[in-house]
Amino acid sequence: MASLRSRGEIVLATASSGIAATLLPSVFKSKNILEALDRSLQDICRNNAPFGGKVIIMRGDFHQVLPVVRKDTKAQMILVCIVQSHLWNHTKILRLRQNMRSLHDQEFAEFLIRIGDGVEPTKPDDMMRLASHIAIPWEGEHFIQVLIQHIFPYLELHGWDASYMVQRAILTPTNDDVQKLNDMIIDQFPGEHNLLSFDEVERDNHNLYQQEFLNSIAQGSLPPHILKIKKGAPLMLLQNLDPRYGLCNGTWLLCRGLFMNMLDVEILTGNNAGKCVFFPKLK
Repeated sequence: MASLRSRGEIVLATASSGIAATLLPSVFKSKNILEALDRSLQDICRNNAPFGGKVIIMRGDFHQVLPVVRKDTKAQMILVCIVQSHLWNHTKILRLRQNMRSLHDQEFAEFLIRIGDGVEPTKPDDMMRLASHIAIPWEGEHFIQVLIQHIFPYLELHGWDASYMVQRAILTPTNDDVQKLNDMIIDQFPGEHNLLSFDEVERDNHNLYQQEFLNSIAQGSLPPHILKIKKGAPLMLLQNLDPRYGLCNGTWLLCRGLFMNMLDVEILTGNNAGKCVFFPKLK
């Protein structure tokens, strides 16, 4: 992009999902939007070639999650994918086959490819059996602590260790489970410091929405009403505060200090890893 722009060419970067979609100006979520862009460029450029003769570069991995269409079936989600569009016949495909995240674990990389290709044997309801060496058996709620101890061994001794924190994570698909795991892990850090949200509905003159109800709403893009923060604990930023400095949605942080109206944190990821910043209280 920098090379083309240095020659006076016009290049526009866009995104369709994930953290990138919060940083770049345009969002393409399905084949319908791309087809609308195709027709618009043909009209503007007076050229019947795909996208009016302009070069469009798309990147993605169909082994990953399908576009999410609320209340639709799996078939309807597949229908909005770019591969179902007439534009796919005009697309030149370049394949990347090396999984850099599992570069030193070829067996696991091949396992992921088999799942993506749909050739890994399944049990009823499309469930797959994981190898015993990468699975923790479930024998009750107390095994959540077994999982935590496995991912974060001797956590009480690594509260201020940035390299320890950035190499570990527990992923879960629901917000309720995220909050449950967060509470269990944060309780292992010494001290106690809770931050409370102040929730209100604008122009609610008749007080139809009680504050207790608003406090109970758990939305993935917002922190919980009671946010537990302790020194030495990892944090994740949920807003784009200063992208040039690396403070973006999804940036990992480490809490270094707590004050009445400010947090002292260290950036754990990206080009600014290791730098310390102060977060003031935001309305």
